[in-house]
Amino acid sequence: MKFAQLLFSPTGGTQKVTAAITGAWEAEVETIDLTDPAISPYAFEAEALVLIAIPSYGGRVPSLAAERLERIQGGGASCVLVCVYGNRAYEDTLVEMQDCAESRGFQVIAAVAAIAEHSILHQYAAGRPDRQDAEELQRVSRAILEKHRQGKREMTAALPGNRPYKKAGGVGMVPKAGGGCTGCGLCAAKCPAQAISPDELRKADSAKCISCMRCVVRCPQGARKVNGALVSAAGLALKKACSVRKECELFL
Repeated sequence: MKFAQLLFSPTGGTQKVTAAITGAWEAEVETIDLTDPAISPYAFEAEALVLIAIPSYGGRVPSLAAERLERIQGGGASCVLVCVYGNRAYEDTLVEMQDCAESRGFQVIAAVAAIAEHSILHQYAAGRPDRQDAEELQRVSRAILEKHRQGKREMTAALPGNRPYKKAGGVGMVPKAGGGCTGCGLCAAKCPAQAISPDELRKADSAKCISCMRCVVRCPQGARKVNGALVSAAGLALKKACSVRKECELFL
């Protein structure tokens, strides 16, 4: 039995969630990195079990992740959707993921909504997934694996969300480098959207940037930041929605 994950995790939160899930499978899991601009076309066979893990950006699938999925052929493989969000809401993300997966030839057998630390407003879901999350994700993982082993190919649970999807929000927070930038170029090399030119490292192309915050997290000097006033305003606006702890959800 082949196990694989299609992973879009610019800052590592989604990867932490999938590590808890796939770790319970006790098997080698191939990873295809959807943040890689040079991702090669790939085709699965029907006996595979494939995890598609994507963070929710404003209640939608990041457009870049959806575009990268276009290079993948599902081949009838069983698929588990994993939507990760920063404790606010995932809204239409799961139903959009379902549509993307099925259009690529995957058979969706399960879906998971899980929480990780917010990639911009770190005070929300700080430290998550935590031990409680990990235990729940392992339980969820075993239930999914058992369903796959039994050969059950239908998902009877209806996923929350709407079609047509909510309107995608615009990019509002584009990181820039301050005086601490040493010009190492790591931000440009690692940007999933190729929004940072090696010739002009201190800025990012706002037309390409998806506000994923990878450049902020990866900068070894901590030189890249977003506008502090915008971050503070967003934190206040989301305080009510993000302050109550939300838990992992499983749809089988």
